[in-house]
Amino acid sequence: MINKQLLQPESIVVIGGSNNCHKPGGAVVRNLLSGGFQGTLRIVNPKEDEVQGIKVFHDVKEVPPTDLAILVVAARFCPDYVEYLAAEKQVRAFIIISAGFGEETKEGAALEQRILDTCERFGCALIGPNCIGLLTRWHHSVFTKPIPHLNPKGVDFISGSGATAVFILESAVTKGLPFNSVWSVGNGRQIGIETVLEYMDNNFDAEKDSLVKLLYIENIADPDKLLYHATSLIRKGCRIAAIKAGSSESGSRAASSHTGAIASSDSAVEALFRKAGIVRCFSRDELTTVGCIFTLPRFTGKNFAIVTHAGGPGVMLTDALSKGGMNVPPLSGKAADELKEKLFPGSSVANPIDILATGTAEQLGIAIDFCEKKFKDIDAIMVIFGTPGLVQLYETYDVLHKKILECKKPIFPILPSVSTAGPEVHEFLQRGHVNFSDEVVLATALTQVMKTPAPADGQIEIHGVDVPRIRRIIDSIGENGYIAPNLVHDLLQSAGIPTVPEFVSDDKEELLAFAEKCGYPVVAKVVGPVHKSDVGGVALNVRTPEHLALEFERMMKIPDATSVMVQKMIRGTELFIGAKYEPRFGHVVLCGLGGIFVEVLKDVSSGLAPLSYEEAYSMIHSLRGYKIIKGTRGQQGVNEKKYAEIIVRLSTLLRFATEIKEMDINPLLADENDVIAVDARILVEK
Repeated sequence: MINKQLLQPESIVVIGGSNNCHKPGGAVVRNLLSGGFQGTLRIVNPKEDEVQGIKVFHDVKEVPPTDLAILVVAARFCPDYVEYLAAEKQVRAFIIISAGFGEETKEGAALEQRILDTCERFGCALIGPNCIGLLTRWHHSVFTKPIPHLNPKGVDFISGSGATAVFILESAVTKGLPFNSVWSVGNGRQIGIETVLEYMDNNFDAEKDSLVKLLYIENIADPDKLLYHATSLIRKGCRIAAIKAGSSESGSRAASSHTGAIASSDSAVEALFRKAGIVRCFSRDELTTVGCIFTLPRFTGKNFAIVTHAGGPGVMLTDALSKGGMNVPPLSGKAADELKEKLFPGSSVANPIDILATGTAEQLGIAIDFCEKKFKDIDAIMVIFGTPGLVQLYETYDVLHKKILECKKPIFPILPSVSTAGPEVHEFLQRGHVNFSDEVVLATALTQVMKTPAPADGQIEIHGVDVPRIRRIIDSIGENGYIAPNLVHDLLQSAGIPTVPEFVSDDKEELLAFAEKCGYPVVAKVVGPVHKSDVGGVALNVRTPEHLALEFERMMKIPDATSVMVQKMIRGTELFIGAKYEPRFGHVVLCGLGGIFVEVLKDVSSGLAPLSYEEAYSMIHSLRGYKIIKGTRGQQGVNEKKYAEIIVRLSTLLRFATEIKEMDINPLLADENDVIAVDARILVEK
């Protein structure tokens, strides 16, 4: 519950405010005062008469009715304060800085529940406990530093960790990233990250609100709410980036299928972010760098011009951009020759455009103008300009400032001399710009931005999928566990997923008759053991009835063998599709190349069912081994359209068969014409 008393209080009382600014109670008062809070500020402290120039109330009973209360006292006192303030002083919003609640002990959790119950009973908003507070342009109700520059078009930052929020702010301030608000939700018992996004979505005003949201998440309590409101905000014009920490725990817990071993809670997070269109980041520096990228004009295309006075950084940036799938195209022709004439001898205009260490501010401006007006294939400009300490850079950065305002193409300022040219960089940032001091970090963050797809449309693709038949098959299954091969075949067929001709039996003569009918060579596989290859239960390229009879007799002696499957032998590139049910998230669908790519290299991409065709293509294109799918070094690629179609149809199958908890289709064999499922396992739990 987020209300006006929390966001725009006319009066605030700090319970535990003090004169000691080295402690939270004093620091929060200091920040409220220095932040220019225009309302009435009250303080309760039984031991002080005056705190930072404000007359103090010794007892909470003396306090007049107040909108917002900030509690900076021991956890054991908080429930009683909340109860009294809500009941007697009409307080309708609380920020509880104090720790020692559910994050520590069962007793603390009970205190926290009392607070939550009181807030729910009186209709109060609750931030925390165990947080650094709330920072807005209306009130600076935090006890920490730094306090970033605030403006309406700055970033909205929401964090599940107070300490991490501070470190992210430190990273952001050095880059010049502005903020509109900072939410530290702490334990998030009432207002969590999803709740803040919901409020921002439901009350969004494109003319007034920030268009950039940065998130630090430790626990996704409600994936559906996060997905819905993040998607909605992005469709309204916002851009969202997030770190999800704590995703490696038991990431590859023991499981009986490839999917079970590969899929993890992190796969679910990756799938959720992909579906929503959230840019995923993996460090504080990357998150704030992406935030800075979001403040620049949007652009399409992947062609960059690099203007530099130092060759090495230009080369490293070129390498990093190329690695991320972007281009630094060579510049040539009449315009390039004309630019070269305007630079010092020895300068290069091939791209990177190296104006040399002796290059002037005027020459920097000329090079930028050529990239803006004469090099038509360039989509954005990156400018690297520092100093070894021999000259000041005020004039150079003034030119850069003007060009950023004039040019329609985005300009990425890379100013590495944050110490040597500290005053110049500071002045540049004060003029409303950001700074990417490390070119490789910038390229890495930009890669994440460029490869993040737009939000999925949310439609369920059911064309070609026989949903009633799927339900009949699932409902007919009586026991939990891996289902029989014939049921696997029927489910895949119901979803419109092509399968290789096969026959299962414990009768040798029946299998020989099927092999004769479908034609040799065939493949024989034991039925019963989960990992067929590990027990010698697979025989490829069986070309004669005699060979098949021998393999049948051998396989039926394998422990747990119940029958043998015979399939028509086909060839092609091995692909993989799997799925796993993750609590709260739903089915995570994985795709990738088969064989060593999935088993050893873990080269898989994940999506959250149900999937659209756009999502399926995005998953395929994000694979490291995508060049093999596309076709490389003279080899024909596979039918990407049919691969995507199978991924989508499988996701629809899972949407209507939630009892499926784990499955593999491995391998699918693919060529330029067809993609066919050869082997599959499905685990059902009702």
